[in-house]
Amino acid sequence: MTGGRDYDVAFHRGRRGLLRATIGLGVGVLLPATALAQLVEVVPRIKPSVLAVGTFQRTRNPSFAFRGTGFAVGNGRLIATNAHVLPAVLDEARMETLAVAVPGPRGGTAAVRPATLAARDEGRDLALLRIEGEPIPALPLDGEALVREGQDIAFTGFPIGNALGFAAVTHRGIIAAITPIGIPQDRARELNPALIRRLGTDPFDVYQLDATAYPGNSGSPVFDPQNGRVIGIVNMVFVKSTKENVLSDPSGISYAIPVRHLREMLARL
Repeated sequence: MTGGRDYDVAFHRGRRGLLRATIGLGVGVLLPATALAQLVEVVPRIKPSVLAVGTFQRTRNPSFAFRGTGFAVGNGRLIATNAHVLPAVLDEARMETLAVAVPGPRGGTAAVRPATLAARDEGRDLALLRIEGEPIPALPLDGEALVREGQDIAFTGFPIGNALGFAAVTHRGIIAAITPIGIPQDRARELNPALIRRLGTDPFDVYQLDATAYPGNSGSPVFDPQNGRVIGIVNMVFVKSTKENVLSDPSGISYAIPVRHLREMLARL
């Protein structure tokens, strides 16, 4: 994304040539009354930890350019997000820097805080930013053993970026499948170097979600609605036709990176 756009969508070739977009998600899935009651209790604990990730340039209008969602982990000064959310390069000549925007109460004025890159894993599409000053309440990270196909999940972030204001939004869904990230292509010409490396040397499973995606939620924490523990990080969705139809004709198939890969990054720090 370049400065001034409200969100970023990265597209990749998927099964049968369909475009796969790296964006966020929202969904309407019915849950039992008890699960909804638990979610009502958990959401207020999640929202203070979720913030916007972008870049800051004082002379730009707006000065903060939204790129995706992030959430606090570890000591509260580390922010987890997707690697693809971060810009490939910063405009250092114009003093552009990484930054996070912490929403105010009830979606009020967001406080922009400078950030630096602490770690980045392109292969698993994860990144950690470091902020200074007052820590943000960190979300607990779950163990992977309890994640099962069919279980309920929820996720909080900023669908459609800051077009709706900096108010974190929560949606719900289920884990539809646990599937390899490298999906075999129908034709060799559809393979790209990154996918070849992943299939050949470093395959790993991701969570396929029964969820509808919208721009802005990349990097959103996927959590267990019963206890608020993070089980994954939103990073992809299949697009049925073209990127222009992402909002009007969503596929309802999205993906999340298992949280164990984030725990490994934190351990290396």
